[in-house]
Amino acid sequence: MGEFITFGLIVIYIGGAWKFWTGFSRTNFTQSLPNRIGLSLLWPALFIVNPSYRRNFQRALKGRN
Repeated sequence: MGEFITFGLIVIYIGGAWKFWTGFSRTNFTQSLPNRIGLSLLWPALFIVNPSYRRNFQRALKGRN
């Protein structure tokens, strides 16, 4: 059971990072490779603690400007 949960969390993490990576151009962040990499990898923590990041993350996923 624990392996299934771990696998699910990994899939969610990778899926969120990929969706943010592909929609990064719709965010207000500076369009640079280091920003794109860092913000894509740290998305779970930033999503929880930062309201501005949360809005930009939703823009990247849904295509809202």
